[in-house]
Amino acid sequence: MPTLTIRNLPSPVHSALRLLAAQDGISVEAEARNILTNACISKRQSASTLQQWVDQPYQGKKPDNVVEAFGNVHCKCTSPN
Repeated sequence: MPTLTIRNLPSPVHSALRLLAAQDGISVEAEARNILTNACISKRQSASTLQQWVDQPYQGKKPDNVVEAFGNVHCKCTSPN
């Protein structure tokens, strides 16, 4: 099985990963493997499919482009300078 080494992982990201692993009762390595597997292998849905799912509770009375607006939110993990 292939091996992956991640260098220069910001401390806050590593701390969050350790916390998630502890909450799940697994190792940090297993938690990272689960996250990567879910991100890379899980079935991705189109924005229109997600928009339809979001529309259901609003019964046609919700703001337009909720999913697209959500998709424009980007999170970056940066180390403090």
